[in-house]
Order: sequence, then C-alpha cells, then structure tokens
Amino acid sequence: MASFRAFLNSPVGPKTTHFWGPVANWGFVIAGLVDMKKPPEMISGNMTGAMCVYSALFMRFAWMVQPRNYLLLACHASNETVQLYQLSRWAKGQGYLGEKKAEASPQ
Repeated sequence: MASFRAFLNSPVGPKTTHFWGPVANWGFVIAGLVDMKKPPEMISGNMTGAMCVYSALFMRFAWMVQPRNYLLLACHASNETVQLYQLSRWAKGQGYLGEKKAEASPQ
C-alpha cells in the first residue's frame, strides 16, 4: 500500500499532467495501429511525416525533462515506430521505395 501511495503522490503520478499527457498520447499510437489495415492510398504522407517529427522532438523532451518522464518517452518511441512504418507503406505506395513498374511503351 505504501508503494501505491508513493506512486500516487510522485512528481509523475496520476495527479499530474506528467501522467495524463502521455496517457492521452497513446491515442496516436492506437490510431496508427488501426490504420495499418487501411490501404496505402489512404495515408497522408505530410501528416505522417509531421507525426514522425513531433514524436522525435518529444522523445528528446521526455528524456531531458526532470524528473524524466519514461511514460511519455515510451509513448513517443512507440508512436515513432508506428508512424515510420506507415510512412514506409505510403512511400512504397507512391513508388518512392522499391522497383518502379515499367511503363507501357507507346505503339
């Protein structure tokens, strides 16, 4: 019981935004996981790229802030992974990665 009370009253416990912010950010990760079932044509390259930059910046923030916010770091590391995968799916769908299909020669 004492350890639970210590967590409850800690600087990154559920009484602070250092807890609820990362919890809310897990929604980005869940949305990215759900979007893996969608076709690559539905992926926005601009938005996915912005989410990659956003998560990379906030991973650094989570590491540098005192006290370190490991929940936020884990959230943004997971989001970075999901968004990079989505960005690779988008790039393959646009023909940026892999072999391009040969165009039909005019007759």
